[in-house]
Amino acid sequence: MDFTEIYKQSGNLASFSPGAHFILNVVENTLIVRRTDTLQITRTWTVSAPSSTATILSNSKPTPLSSGVSQEAWISHAGWSCDSEYLLAASAKKGIVEVFKLRDENWNARIEAGVEGLLKAEWAPDGRHILCFSQWGLRVTIWSLVTGNATYIQFPIHPDKGYAFRSDSRYFVLAERHRSKDAIGVYDATDGYKLVRHFPVPTSNLSSLALSPTGNHIAVWEGILEYKLQILSLAGDVQGTFSPKPNPGFGVRNAAWHPAGMFLAVAGWDDKIHILDGLTWSAAATLELSSKIPAGATLWREPSNWLETTQGRGFLSYERLQGPQTISLQRTDPTKPNPKSGAVQLEWNKTGTLLLVRFGNCPTVVHLYDFPASSDPFVPRLRCLLQHAKPVLQAQWNPVRIGSLALCSGSSSIYTWSDEWIGENGVEEDMAECIGVPANTKFETRSIKWAPDGKGLVLLDKEVFCCAFEVEEDSTES
Repeated sequence: MDFTEIYKQSGNLASFSPGAHFILNVVENTLIVRRTDTLQITRTWTVSAPSSTATILSNSKPTPLSSGVSQEAWISHAGWSCDSEYLLAASAKKGIVEVFKLRDENWNARIEAGVEGLLKAEWAPDGRHILCFSQWGLRVTIWSLVTGNATYIQFPIHPDKGYAFRSDSRYFVLAERHRSKDAIGVYDATDGYKLVRHFPVPTSNLSSLALSPTGNHIAVWEGILEYKLQILSLAGDVQGTFSPKPNPGFGVRNAAWHPAGMFLAVAGWDDKIHILDGLTWSAAATLELSSKIPAGATLWREPSNWLETTQGRGFLSYERLQGPQTISLQRTDPTKPNPKSGAVQLEWNKTGTLLLVRFGNCPTVVHLYDFPASSDPFVPRLRCLLQHAKPVLQAQWNPVRIGSLALCSGSSSIYTWSDEWIGENGVEEDMAECIGVPANTKFETRSIKWAPDGKGLVLLDKEVFCCAFEVEEDSTES
């Protein structure tokens, strides 16, 4: 991989544009756009102070910094529209959202939150509407850049989960709470977010929801006190209910639909993953965490002290261990809140042939499970484990390549796994590599984001970032 220089950033806000031609990053209250090929700055905008009304409504005292910009005025959310034409930058504490146009530096739109405040702002999939979540769960306001009008939806349960767009962006599904009861609202995003359906949900404390890739089913589940997941149709009919026997006593922690909607992976706090089939909604298979690695699975282990040996330059393969192996599991206390157990991450690759799992009580290990083709017997198996010296902070599948994974653990490196390596006999095989970040100053990779074309990564430390790009053979400069 080729690495760029290191640049300042704040709020972990740095990302490629949807076309991967530009990169945005934020430094305090300034939004910066760079070209991907040269990293040269092409645009900068500053988010100005809110109106006097919004300033009066703010109940927080500004924290002055050496730069002269109070931390309350910093940009808290930023993002690209789907066509890379517009960018938004929001300051939640100041209750403002600024919208800029990439091709017209002088164009600007502005949203100012009222007394309800602003907790979060993000783009709708069409790139012409902006969703603003208010404080205290009062409402979601959807602003149109085309008409300038706003649509209000009352009482969302969560601002960071519990909502989804259908894969074709036609419908917006939102978990709501009315008169102390859970409900689901379905809104037509192509018709001004008009209400299409509204129905009660058979939950007492809805934790989150997941919309199937086909858009025909909604999975909803209870909070931490009850392991109960229900499958609903878009009309609100209950299609199935899953509650394992015996009930582990804790709720669902994560759920992830197979990309084709064939299966639903469900994980609680008990280190088991249940794979529900899409017909009966019962468990077709159960994957369970164990300290003993089963036969046929490969353990890839990060070499000890490799960063010191290589001085953080170049790359080195993991140690590949086969045969009987074990990993250590941390003991958890189920009586304490937020126990370190269960699957903290469930993520399918693009085709659903691989499932990535990170368990809370073995934070240094990533599990990869193999899923058979539809024509083969349905027997998922543990394919390999990636073991590291430090806890894994983030792991992400390549958005384009089927068997390509990147992860980080807060060290001056990134890690990759791929099943595309061509061996000596000309057959594809697995390969896992440790790659040092050749920075002149201390750099700890705490977060990563793939470019949409799968050819590059943004690497983020607390206050700086850099980019890494794959070196392609026989590539030419563009």
